[in-house]
Parts: sequence; structure tokens; C-alpha cells
Amino acid sequence: MSEKRSGGALLVACLQEQGVDTVFGVPGESYLAVLDGLYDASNAIRTVICRNEGGAGFMAAAHGKLTGRPGICFVTRGPGASNASIAVHSARQDSSPMILFIGQVGRGDRGREAFQEIDYRAFFGSVAKWVTEVEDAKRLPEIIARAFQVALNGRPGPVVIALPEDMLRDVTTAEPLPYLSASEPGLSEDVLAAFMDALEGAERPLVLFGGGSWRTEGRVGLKSFLESHDIPALAAFRFQDLLDNHSPAYCGDAGVGMTQATRSLFDETDLVIAIGTRLDELTTEGYSLLRAPKPVQQFVHVHPSDGELGKVYQPDLAIHCGVNNFCQALAQNEPRACRAGEPRAEWRKKARANFLASLEVPAQPGSLDMAEVMKWLRANLPLDAILTNGAGNFTVWPNKFYLFGEDDRLLAPQSGAMGYGLPAAIAAKISAPERVVVCFAGDGDIQMNLQELGTAAQEGAQPIILVLNNSMYATIRMHQERNYPRRVIGTTLVNPDFVALAKAYDFHAERVVLTADFPAAFGRAMASKTGALLELVLDPEAITARQTLSAIRAAAEGSD
Repeated sequence: MSEKRSGGALLVACLQEQGVDTVFGVPGESYLAVLDGLYDASNAIRTVICRNEGGAGFMAAAHGKLTGRPGICFVTRGPGASNASIAVHSARQDSSPMILFIGQVGRGDRGREAFQEIDYRAFFGSVAKWVTEVEDAKRLPEIIARAFQVALNGRPGPVVIALPEDMLRDVTTAEPLPYLSASEPGLSEDVLAAFMDALEGAERPLVLFGGGSWRTEGRVGLKSFLESHDIPALAAFRFQDLLDNHSPAYCGDAGVGMTQATRSLFDETDLVIAIGTRLDELTTEGYSLLRAPKPVQQFVHVHPSDGELGKVYQPDLAIHCGVNNFCQALAQNEPRACRAGEPRAEWRKKARANFLASLEVPAQPGSLDMAEVMKWLRANLPLDAILTNGAGNFTVWPNKFYLFGEDDRLLAPQSGAMGYGLPAAIAAKISAPERVVVCFAGDGDIQMNLQELGTAAQEGAQPIILVLNNSMYATIRMHQERNYPRRVIGTTLVNPDFVALAKAYDFHAERVVLTADFPAAFGRAMASKTGALLELVLDPEAITARQTLSAIRAAAEGSD
């Protein structure tokens, strides 16, 4: 005879059946029955209780991106769900698998604007891949199994499930459904032949890669294909870790802050091959690198979701295929003779040389030079480091001046959400405690989720945090000076003592003001058993890697 249990206990059993070993959240009375189920399952599922639902959601989204399995987050109704919505948006734009469970008002009270009531289908309908509400505890196994498939298949993304509190208390004999691995569209022989025909005729092909659902075999296949065919490749915005940056095929990233040499590749190429990327606004520099809706260049788009093919750009060849299957198939194909010959090799070598040259920038204003800091980190971080960041001008340093090897990972939001980096670093440390995790944060960025230092301390998941402090919201200040020079309002920050705050949460903490002092300080951070926060004090003039604040202002005033 089947076991009788509450809906909350059944939900937890379903998560166990799907292989879940960690959940993130903030407790709420609307899902007490789930918390009770997690108590019984505490030997199998780690429950990470956070300080704010936005931080909890970011941890789940980052967990999904890092592991390839849906990150799980539990929040209460109304305010809890509203706080968590930022993470749902980020997971959607990142193409990261995530499932957000929300406590909901009792079924008999819906539609009355009951306490903290929200219509979640309406609230999340344009952001999540699927939003539903469980009406009957017996259907929990069906809905949860489907949620995992929706989150993982096609273009990965977030699913939202509302849980009426009375449904969670109902008793049922329903049983969890078995785990089913995600499927990935394959590549037919005729489509592969059509692709190889297009590639054979190109003198200057260019690959643009990104998106979710990449596995090790896909990344290895991509590298093998690019190197054997002598093709330069660019990462889409914040997907630099998908290809070994030491490969002769890696030629930088498209998107915010790209160099003129990178832009010129799109003018010179005669074949653009987009693999896995949705060709978002930032990667395409406002949809200008490729002309929308029909690029001038021959264009091939490969994506695991048919909904992304032709959504913005009409391709000459649309390939509905998973990135791992596609890249493995290409790696197994012997290079054909092509009419490009030596010109293609020179095209790739030039692009690579321009990328390597972009790593060199002028000495930065002030006593602490982030260019020198990044040189030291490139030489000294372990080969499987995990870097995280939120949003702001400071992200140029980990995104443009670090070389990601085959085993390095980058957790960074395509949505441009401030406050993502610290929760992501904590989630990474929970998922991979043996690895070095370094969070880059601006002084404004980190204060969006600074309270999650408490979660890190409680869970013993304490990364190394580099706070780049220039006492302002630098990105907005930069735009202010470009558009309204000297009319500064709303972008100056009076900051707390970050060192004292970090020490209050049991982190090792130091303030670094000289470039020469950074290596020793980072060594002490690495040696700390309780994580570390290094406050790096930057000159406000060092607002971008290649242009000072004064130069931006002068250029704006000179154009008047």
C-alpha cells in the first residue's frame, strides 16, 4: 500500500527523485508543510536559508548555471515572490535552469485579494518559461516532473510553481515520478552536409557562441572544431568560459566594451555561425553588428530551441540542434579542403593577435592599478577557479582581462542585475567547496545583497570577495558625464566600512590601497579558512580601462 503523506512531504520526495541535493530560500508560513518535509529529508537535501529572497533566487540561478541542473528556490507569497522575481528574470536572460516554488494563499481565498495574494501566472507570465499553480496534491509528481523537463529542455530557463498552503497540508498516497534526463535535438546528415557546404565556401568564417545547456563534451567539441578548421570565435556577452581562452581560436567577446578590432570582424566576415546564443541586444551592440532582420553576411544559426531560430535574425541556414550534439558532430568531421587556404589562417591569426593586444591597457590612475591586479590573478589563480560578478563598470576586469581556461567558470548575469555576484559566489562555494571562488563586486553592486555574507558564514561557504570601491555608481556616472557633463546627481556613494562589516560576518578582511600590496593580501585571503573580503580602493578617475573620467567629460564638452 502506498504511503500517506502531506503534499509538502510529497513535494520534497519528488525533489529527491529528481536528484536535488540543495535548495535555497527564505522561510515563510505559506509553505510550512514543505519546510517540515525538508526537516525529514535533511540528510539528503541541504536547505540553505538566505537573508533576502533576491539573494536566494540568485543563488538558485547560479547553481543551475554551474551544475546544469535546475537550481531550486523556495519563497513565501507576495513580498517574497516579488523579491525573488529579479532572479527569475536573470535566469531567463542567462538561459539557466531554475525552479522557483512560491507559497500561495489557500485555494478558497483566491480572488479576494487575500493577505499577500498575487496571481503568479500574470506576474511571471512574460518572464518564466512556464508558470503554474498546483490545485491538487495528487498532481504534484506530474507537475514537478514536467517542471524539470521544461527548465532543462530547449533553451533552459526558469519555471515558477505556486503552492496553495492548504494543498500542501492535504494528505495523499501519490508517489514521485522517476527521474528523466533532458533530451537534446540531434543533427541529421543532410543538415550537417549543408552546413559543411556553407563552411567550405567561406574565406573568413566567424563563430559566435553562447547560451545555456553546454556540457564538457560540447565545449571540447567546439574547441576541436575551431582549431582543426582554423576559425576565429567570439563569446557572446558573459559566456567567455565556454571556450578555452588560451586556444588560438579564441579571439575575445562580443558585447559591451568590445574593441574596434572585434567590431571589424563582423564587417569583414563572409559567414557568421552563431552556436547556442540567442543574439541578444548587448552581444550584438544594439542589433547593429548584424543587420536585422536579415544580416548582410551569410548567416547560420544553431540553437536547441526552435523558438530562437528567426526570432530576431533570419538565417540562411537554421539548425535546430543541441549545442553539445552539434559541436561533437563537427569535431568528428574531418576538415574539407576549402578555397580559403592560407587567407583563412591569416584571418584567424590576425583576430587572435588583436585579442591578445587588447589585454594590454594604459597604467590606471591612482595607487592601485586593476590592470596589474588582473595580470597577477591570470598568473596565479588555480586552473579551475570560479569567477563571479554582478553589474557595473568594474566587471570589465573579470570579463575582459582574465583568461578562462578549460576548467574555469564564469557566473555573471546577462540581465545586468546588480547584486548577483555575491550570492552566485556563495552558491558556487556550496556546490564546489574545494574550488577557489572569487567574487568581483563594485561598492554599489555588493550593497544590493551584502546581507548574504550572513548566509555564507552560516553555511561555511565563504568565497574571496574583491570589492572595487570608487565611491560611486560608476556606470551611471560615466553615462552622466557623456551626456550631461558636470551635472552629477544620484551617483555618489557614501559607503560603510566594508572591512569592519566583513569581519562582523567572520570573514578575513583587509583594505588594499597600493598595487604592490595586492599579492600578499590575496595570499592571506587564500589562506583564510573563513573566506575573505579585500576592499580595493580605486581612484574615481579610473572609471573605465581605457578612458579616464576627466577624458570622458572633456570629450563630451568638446562636442557641444
